[in-house]
Amino acid sequence: MRGSKRTLFATVFLLILGLGACTPHQQYRTKLDLCTIQTTSLTTECGLHTLQRYQHLQPNSADPSHEAVQDYLLGFVEWDDQGMLFDRKQMDAVLNAVYDESVGKDLLIVVFMHGWQHSAAPGDDNINMFRSLLGQISESERQISKTTEESPRQVVGVYLGWRGRSVTVPVVDNLSFWERRNTAEKVGTVGVTAFLSRLERIKQDKDSAMRGGSRTRLAVIGNGFGGTALYSAIAQTMENRFVQTIAPEGAQGNVVGVGNLVVLINPALEAMRFSSLLEMSAGRGAYFGSQLPVLAVLTSETDYATKLLFPLGHKLSTFFETTRETSRWNASTRTNELLEENALAVTALGHFAPYRTHYLYATEEHPSSERLDPVESLQKMYSSWVLDYPGSQIGLHGSILERTEHSAGRNPYLVVQVSRDLIKDHSDVSDARMVEFVRSLVMLSCQTPKTIEKARSEASVSTR
Repeated sequence: MRGSKRTLFATVFLLILGLGACTPHQQYRTKLDLCTIQTTSLTTECGLHTLQRYQHLQPNSADPSHEAVQDYLLGFVEWDDQGMLFDRKQMDAVLNAVYDESVGKDLLIVVFMHGWQHSAAPGDDNINMFRSLLGQISESERQISKTTEESPRQVVGVYLGWRGRSVTVPVVDNLSFWERRNTAEKVGTVGVTAFLSRLERIKQDKDSAMRGGSRTRLAVIGNGFGGTALYSAIAQTMENRFVQTIAPEGAQGNVVGVGNLVVLINPALEAMRFSSLLEMSAGRGAYFGSQLPVLAVLTSETDYATKLLFPLGHKLSTFFETTRETSRWNASTRTNELLEENALAVTALGHFAPYRTHYLYATEEHPSSERLDPVESLQKMYSSWVLDYPGSQIGLHGSILERTEHSAGRNPYLVVQVSRDLIKDHSDVSDARMVEFVRSLVMLSCQTPKTIEKARSEASVSTR
C-alpha cells in the first residue's frame, strides 16, 4: 500500500512538473499595425507587432543626413499546434501589406519558417538570423541597382511561426523531437500550403501585368522542422511542376519549382519522400545554361538529431515493413544505381549519400570582414553556375560549393552536406558564412539573367 502511494505521488509530481515546464501555446505578434524603426543599430525589436519596417541608417558622406542602406518589411504569421491560424486577421494583414508594397514596384519576397526549439517570440535566435539575412539582401539590391541603374526591388520578409518548443526543461526537451516533428508536418499540410499559394499569386499577378514578366521573385526557407513543414506543404507541387516542364517545341525546358527557390536546412525527412523528385532529375543528363537552382537541401554533417534520433524512430515504425533492393537510372553517369529501400525509409535525406549532389566546405575567409561587393559576388556565382559540371567547384565568400561526380551540371535540385564549421548542430544557422551562402543562393535564383548580364557589362566598362 505504501509503495502504491509513493508511485501515485511520483506520478502526480512528474505530471505537475511536466505541465509547469510546457511553453505557452500562444500568438506572440498580436498588434496588427505597422511598426517602423529607423536606426543605426540592428538590435532594436518591434516587440509584439505583426508588421515591422526596418531602415538601417548610416551617415551619407556627401550629406550630413543619414541614408538607408538596408530597408525591408517584415511580417509574422502564426499557427497553433493543429495547423490552424491563431488569427486570420494577422495573415490578412501580412498579405495586404505585401500587395500594397507590390503596387508600382517589384518585390523580392523571402519567407522563413523556423525550426525545433524556436518560435515567433521577440528575441528568438531564428528571428535575429532572418533579420540579418533580409538586411544583407536589401543592401545587395541597392548595390546592384547602382550598377544596373534599375530600381532596387523592395525586400519583404515573412516569418512563419509555430510552437517549435513544447518543453523547457533541459535534456527533457530533447524527448520532444518526434512530437514536435509531427506538429510541424501538421502545420505544413494544414496551414502553410494555402499561404504560399497566395504569395505565389502576388508574383504571378505582377508577371501577368508586365510584358515579358516582372522582376518580382519569391524564395522560401525552412530551418529544421520548419523545413519538414515546408516540404510537406510543397512536395506534390514540386513533383507536378517537374513533370510539366515541357518547352513549346515538345522538348524539355527549364525546371520550375515553388516560387523561385526553396531552401531546406536540416529537414527531418526520410530520403524516400524525395525519391520521386530526385530520381526524375537524375534521369535527365543535361540542363540548359539558363537553368537556375530551384531547391536546396542543406544538412550539417554533425546534425545528430537527423543522423541518429531520426533513423532510430523510423526503424521502430517500419519494423514490420518489407523492403527490397531497387535501382535508378543516372543519365549523367549513364549507369543504373542500386538503392536499398530500407536505407531510403529510415535515413534522413541529407545523410543519404546516393542522393547527395554537393559538399559545402568552410574556408579561412570570413565574410564579416572585407565582405565581397554584391555585384561582383553575383557575377562570380552566376558565371560559375552557368559553367557547372560534375565535380566542379563554386567559390563563395567564406565557403566552397563542390558538386559530386555523379550529379549533372546545373541540376536544379541541390542536396548538400554542410561542414560542421558552417552548421554545428541541428538548430544553429547563425554562422555569418552560412548566412552569406544562403544570401548568395537567393540572389542567384532570384535575379533575372538580363539584370546579371547588365551588371556584368557595366562592371567591365567601369574597369577599363
